[in-house]
Amino acid sequence: MIVKKRYGRETGREYVLRILKENIVLLELEPGSRISENDLAAELGISRTPVREALIELSKSKIVKIYPQKGSYVSLIDWAMVEEAQFMRITMEKAVIVLACQGIEEKKLSVLEKNVKLQQFYLDDNEPGELLELDNQFHKELFIMTNKPHIYKLMSNMMLHFERLRALRTKTVDQQYVIDDHMEILDAIRKKDVERGVSVMERHLTRHKIDEGIVEEKYRQYFEKE
Repeated sequence: MIVKKRYGRETGREYVLRILKENIVLLELEPGSRISENDLAAELGISRTPVREALIELSKSKIVKIYPQKGSYVSLIDWAMVEEAQFMRITMEKAVIVLACQGIEEKKLSVLEKNVKLQQFYLDDNEPGELLELDNQFHKELFIMTNKPHIYKLMSNMMLHFERLRALRTKTVDQQYVIDDHMEILDAIRKKDVERGVSVMERHLTRHKIDEGIVEEKYRQYFEKE
């Protein structure tokens, strides 16, 4: 499991949530695996209470399942949950790209440009975890720049279902298209081309459908059986 340092003002519950989310998304905690409260508390140097609170919080979005007398388990990937999360994301991000194309100052756009250049670096360096994080940051910045940061935060727990599929795709399918799409999105915002921006964003966020069969065939054990 990847364990990072606790932030200065981070509560125990917030710390455990952050670490669990990252490890679930990057599949360090594999779908179907058991999460031991005692082991996790010891590894993070924290009491069991914030661990239990974080697990209960994650169970609300069905990314973790808690069974009385048996323990807590990382949920298998459920296609229905993936599609529901993706529906929400497409709806929100298409609305945000409309706002972005109405005008964002160049100084802010340079932040996105730097992000995309870093994505290319990590893709070339074969570091999928860093690439995934920068990809998420790119989209988060769009919400921040259009004054909708709280909507992005509300989406985050639900998006964990889709994030795991994305992580599997980084191990299976060439990710150059991610960077190319981001460059197109950036260009549409610069030119204030709403129609193109919405079209590219929708294409970008639905590409996973092309790769579903490839990913599920290779990682069948991670998916809920129908």
